[in-house]
Amino acid sequence: MDILLNTEELTKSYFGKKALNEVNVKIPKGKIVGILGPNGSGKTTLLKIMAGLLKPSSGEILIDGKEPGVYTKSIVAYLPDTNFLYKWMKIKDAIGYYKDFYKDFDEEKAWELLKFMNLDPDSKVTSLSKGMTEKLNLTLTLARRAKLYILDEPLGGVDPTTREKILDAILQNYNQDSSMLITTHLVNDIERLFDEVIFISNGSVVLSGDAEELRLKKGKSIDELYREVFV
Repeated sequence: MDILLNTEELTKSYFGKKALNEVNVKIPKGKIVGILGPNGSGKTTLLKIMAGLLKPSSGEILIDGKEPGVYTKSIVAYLPDTNFLYKWMKIKDAIGYYKDFYKDFDEEKAWELLKFMNLDPDSKVTSLSKGMTEKLNLTLTLARRAKLYILDEPLGGVDPTTREKILDAILQNYNQDSSMLITTHLVNDIERLFDEVIFISNGSVVLSGDAEELRLKKGKSIDELYREVFV
């Protein structure tokens, strides 16, 4: 089993308070993994370290055998939970921006995804609804030929119809040679995607494993387990 991402005793502190506390995670290739927990549990901090945007206080993280840096940024496609496009852009400008910025950006795939998402290339970014913005950001992220996709709350506050569209896009464009990490509060809607799950509370992993094995062992859905652990 090829391990794409490995952390050992990964810790991140802010002003003496630990946002992550000795987190040990192994993510094999070809898996969709749910990283689940309430607000303030450390999920986004963990994802930002994986994306190379934050440095750990201690411990180790290796992505494709390398510490976060220039190489790992070239193979990690990160979708943050906030909008990251310039206000002057039209959708087609965002496509051009990504094409110029990322060597692994597949422009043809991006246009196919735009059509699938029913997005008009001439629409201004500032005119898009929240759901349309979510679909555009996901399009840009999935159009990269990355080894590791990191999606922080890709469903946000979008309506159920848009939610299904986004889930379909993730499933249809997922590369079995890569892995995908997804955080979400909408566990019931998205758990069918997960091969594995990692539950995080107060910066520590409190439960992890193969999603189907956990369902069988506990006799509960991942959503029910989430509520049992965190509610």
